[in-house]
Amino acid sequence: MLSLFQRKRPPVAGAPPPAPATVLPKGLMRPESAASLLATPRRQKLLEHIWQRTSLSRRQFATLYRAPLERYAELVQAFPASEAHHHAYLGGMLDHGLEIVAYSLKLRQSHLLPIGASPEDQAAQSEAWTAAVAYAALLHDIGKIAVDLHVELADGSIWHPWHGPLRQPYRFRYRDDREYRLHSAATGLLYHQLLDREALDWLSGYPSLWAPLLYVLAGQYEHAGVLGELVVQADRASVAQELGGDPARAMAAPKHALQRKLLDGLRYLLKEQLKLNQPEASDGWLTDDALWLVSKTVSDKLRAHLLSQGVDGIPANNTAVFNVLQDHGMLQPAPDGKAIWRATITSSTGWSHSFTLLRLAPALIWESGERPTPFAGTVAIDAAVAENDAEAPKMPPAAMAKAAPNGQKLPSWEGSSTVTASPPKAQPVSDVMEDMLAMVSTSGSPGAEQDVEPVAQRSYPADPSTPMPATAAVLPSPPPSTAKPPLTAAPPSGEHFMMWLKQGIASRRLIINDAKALVHSVNDTAYLVSPGVFQRYVQEHPHVGTLARQDKMPDWQWVQKRFEKLGLHRKHDSGLNIWICEVTGPRKSRKLHGYLLIDANWLFDAVPPNNPYLRVTQEI
Repeated sequence: MLSLFQRKRPPVAGAPPPAPATVLPKGLMRPESAASLLATPRRQKLLEHIWQRTSLSRRQFATLYRAPLERYAELVQAFPASEAHHHAYLGGMLDHGLEIVAYSLKLRQSHLLPIGASPEDQAAQSEAWTAAVAYAALLHDIGKIAVDLHVELADGSIWHPWHGPLRQPYRFRYRDDREYRLHSAATGLLYHQLLDREALDWLSGYPSLWAPLLYVLAGQYEHAGVLGELVVQADRASVAQELGGDPARAMAAPKHALQRKLLDGLRYLLKEQLKLNQPEASDGWLTDDALWLVSKTVSDKLRAHLLSQGVDGIPANNTAVFNVLQDHGMLQPAPDGKAIWRATITSSTGWSHSFTLLRLAPALIWESGERPTPFAGTVAIDAAVAENDAEAPKMPPAAMAKAAPNGQKLPSWEGSSTVTASPPKAQPVSDVMEDMLAMVSTSGSPGAEQDVEPVAQRSYPADPSTPMPATAAVLPSPPPSTAKPPLTAAPPSGEHFMMWLKQGIASRRLIINDAKALVHSVNDTAYLVSPGVFQRYVQEHPHVGTLARQDKMPDWQWVQKRFEKLGLHRKHDSGLNIWICEVTGPRKSRKLHGYLLIDANWLFDAVPPNNPYLRVTQEI
């Protein structure tokens, strides 16, 4: 089958070199040959990794892989992969492309493709699937140079990538009106620049492969099956590596990983709830180079929003939330390596206050055309922190000088760019990926972030040996209830708690009879685990804390007392409220503390069978 490629055109590295070097006008960059672009030690080692994953001879590798990689290099030249996110430096697009190919081929080694085919068919199609994975990975972001960048040649004409490789000096800028994710749809404009007709003829002969490959070329990864998932995971690993994260965890993470949910949650909050750049108290401030958010406010609201969306696994402790955000590369660390910054905010009206803040890259939240107007005041990092601040920029990136290869300047025409001239210092050339690819295991690494399993797919009762919520102190019976607001009232109350609980169970946002569930069916009624169920309500309704402070009690206990006032739960003959449930599993037993409802129909539309792993005891 590889004989099909013996008539291929020669690699583009042999194309005529650019014109002899001359002094270029300011802002112009000279195009380089593929051989020159790929000659750096890091890129050579990436090419070596890619070759090792293909199990081909050097000659076969040159035909199937090196030629498309060289065409890719000549097409992307020194373009960055993004303006201010990952690989946001000159040459970042080429580095990202090589990395994602290397990672995708590593992932491909753990799959027998096509899935479900006979061993004979899998062996016959092995080389085609491997090549398709590499091509899909290489084309993943190629559309960005078609729709995100405006490129002008030295003669004043506009260059488009479907014109072919650059052959004269050029300059570029990011389009202000670019549309997020449009680049995925633009892949179809350019794949023929990398893949010739012999390659497409070959791959089209495998129907089970051809369909998902076409979906990938159309940017429809959700329809591309395992091929699309391999590319998405490889892309995530490359981004994690460049942002200082853990590629092994990124590759092990499922498609709808916690990182995506955290980011979507932050974007929602900034659009719908958080107030920015207020003249006095505010939830955050946007400067030219950073988004500063009040740490506790954002953590509380992000947790509440995610829990209200049915996303479990969100830490209840703010420090743990900060660590999760930082682990996923979403926060810019302070000089001490921690998530928290301390700074004084001063508005143009003279108002001033000190806060503990989280710092994010604005490009993580908004595209450039969507970004709000920057804060008119100042954000002054506390002196104790600033004197050792070796990482945070002292001025907006657009104002910093950037040197390009060979002493050229980064193009600054028609507006500033935030890309840097070289890879970040955190990623020295010497680290390459030498040991990293060997480190990455596709079987899933210990401690890797795993997505929350969809509630509808959970099997329960689950293994009760999984840690359950902590026990609660027994509270005396409360005084008689005061007047209650109507059931539909929005403010926190006992009635609102029960309405929230019933709706959460009905929508399966709150699971029942699971190892970590806060509600179980026991003794033909509902059992509410305490204090866990009240703590969960508080996490989704952080303003309870204000009401609880007025009554000088913990926030979850404030909710617990209002629930007790409703009189919906069974009591012991002694008047005590808490019932103990013994949980018995195959490996160990433990006890839960909680409330038994008088009537399960207050929570369940149809009362489920009793959880066989739980048994109410009379101990107290």
